[in-house]
Amino acid sequence: MKEFVLKKSSDTGRSAIDYPSELNPAQLEVVLGGDGPCLVLAGAGSGKTRTITYRVAYLIENGVSPENILLVTFTNKAAKEMLSRVEMLLGSYPTGLWGGTFHSIANRLLRMYALQVGHTPNFTILDSEDAKDLIKICIKELKIDTTARRFPSPAKLHGMISYSRNASRPIADVIEAKYPNFADLVSTIDRIAEMYEMRKRAADAMDFDDLLLLLRKLLYENPNVQNRLASQFQYILVDEYQDTNVIQADIVRALASVHQNLLVVGDDAQSIYSFRAAEIQNILGFQEAYAQSNVFRLTTNYRSTPEILQLANTVIGNNRNQFKKELTSVSRPFEKPNLIPAANGFQEAEYIAEQVLALRDEGTPLQEIAVLFRAAFHSQSLEFELMKRDIPYEYRGGMKFFQRAHIKDVVAHLRIVANVKDEMAWMRALGIQPGIGLVTAGKIVRKIHAYETIDEVVAAEFKLASRAARGMENMKSVLKRMLVGNRQPADMIRAVASSDYRDYLEAEYPDFMDRLDDIEQFALFAEGYQNLTTFLDEVSLTDEYGAAREQGSSDDEKIVLSTVHQAKGLEWDAVFVISLSDGKFPNQRALEEDGGVEEERRLFYVAVTRARKHLFLTYPITTGGDSLFIGQPSLFLQELPSGLLEEVRLRRAPSRPAPSWGDDGPTIVLDDFGETVKKEAPSGGFLRDIDDL
Repeated sequence: MKEFVLKKSSDTGRSAIDYPSELNPAQLEVVLGGDGPCLVLAGAGSGKTRTITYRVAYLIENGVSPENILLVTFTNKAAKEMLSRVEMLLGSYPTGLWGGTFHSIANRLLRMYALQVGHTPNFTILDSEDAKDLIKICIKELKIDTTARRFPSPAKLHGMISYSRNASRPIADVIEAKYPNFADLVSTIDRIAEMYEMRKRAADAMDFDDLLLLLRKLLYENPNVQNRLASQFQYILVDEYQDTNVIQADIVRALASVHQNLLVVGDDAQSIYSFRAAEIQNILGFQEAYAQSNVFRLTTNYRSTPEILQLANTVIGNNRNQFKKELTSVSRPFEKPNLIPAANGFQEAEYIAEQVLALRDEGTPLQEIAVLFRAAFHSQSLEFELMKRDIPYEYRGGMKFFQRAHIKDVVAHLRIVANVKDEMAWMRALGIQPGIGLVTAGKIVRKIHAYETIDEVVAAEFKLASRAARGMENMKSVLKRMLVGNRQPADMIRAVASSDYRDYLEAEYPDFMDRLDDIEQFALFAEGYQNLTTFLDEVSLTDEYGAAREQGSSDDEKIVLSTVHQAKGLEWDAVFVISLSDGKFPNQRALEEDGGVEEERRLFYVAVTRARKHLFLTYPITTGGDSLFIGQPSLFLQELPSGLLEEVRLRRAPSRPAPSWGDDGPTIVLDDFGETVKKEAPSGGFLRDIDDL
């Protein structure tokens, strides 16, 4: 038998990657010349992921050690995709490369330096639900009367506090600008925020905001740490830089302070997250922040047709606060985007449903069709119509796997084992037990704070009323099951599922068997982990498991319904942008904020650039029930010059045989206005006024 040994690129002394042939000239310029501070303005569909991954591969091929490279993204999915592409380019995984989201990178660094920010390396990460529950406890402890007047919910309070911290603005300023109805509660909300911080510290816990804030504090208050880390990271690459907030920009600046090899990639035209405290000035002011920086432009679009890009360029051209750039398409001319005014929301929904079926019949798979909207409630009529016609759809933004109540219950038990002082985990787990209410649970937790290990808690005696005592014994029984054996995450998950918790699920939920199946899937997921803290970090910081379950569904033939915000970064062959009416898109509330019109226009730009071939822009002329309101089309439609869109007039098809195609061409049909209609709507429901069909 013969053997053939495959050589790595290093064996030949030459690069294994032919960069000039695999990249366009603009991309190649970034990959070869990305030293120093660099701003890469990457238009929609211009291959920014390809450019970043080739840049990383180029650095490693040219002798930069992977542990000296930091690649920061905004989603775990993007980080994994980029690292996977780098591995394919190099032929081996770049072991040691620091790649991940801002929060995951912060978590890794804070585990190393936790003591210097007042925590232990075993700190717990609170998700948004935990944070809201803790705020609820703070309200109760402060004895705030929430019934005397309309009081913001824990979710709203958490949003106020989080925005304040991420935007580096006092809570009073945030309330004045975004929540003026609660202006008289500023001092009360400040007290809640202060107690919230105090309780987190006592529980050795951090929320997502703390990960960023404490990393910034670590870097700026410990010059030796900053210098050590900045010296390590010779090259830093940041994706989606237009979505960074002031905290993240500060972190990047500190980590790049030694070598100054900072390459940020983004598109100011797609900055749409100001409601999360994203600061567009980070990208617009990059050249001022970093002297002698280089600016690159990626404007060749590999996604959309020339007609769609002409519309997109015209749309975004109306913004003043931007980097000017024109996207050009590599695709052949196809068809103009369609503009469809409908009589009302029901007719709009009917048209979309019929057009979806027509596209499917013409060869477009259902999963390559998306309907996008500014706000979730805009899709209501369409959802009813799709259900009526039995058109399967996937609604983006539903409950994620790790956010389901039963999964969070199990995670709470795991967190207790990992960190015995985790107050929120104890409160959730104890709340499941009969006889233990919020007050009793609080008393138990205060006593638990005196213990250092979970084994001490299990062995301890708790003097409680009879019902509560039974509940506490049940709790300890569950923990004892979890502590048997080698205490691996998967075994502990199954221990919870086989305890009295199973009875709780059966008593509370009609679908308890499905929930038990979910827990077993959770256990299977955990089998790849030996360390409980590492596993809990993954659960807290990633949503990949939920996405993987959805992708693994046997029925992939579904159209996608999504808000525009959730559709960013995705693309489809055919896209419908609906409810393009004045007051709906752009959103009226957003227009009242500074820069609101331009951000709404960027959101519309993101929507239209999701389409590869077919783009349909629809809006209802009338809204309301008994009191009809005649509305105007969106401001963004009114701004467009004539000639960019093909307008489609809808009318109900007559109840007579459909027009037939004869030897002399299509049958001519007159509409109510005496104009000609030359093509039947695909399903026979509507006729369209388009001369060149």
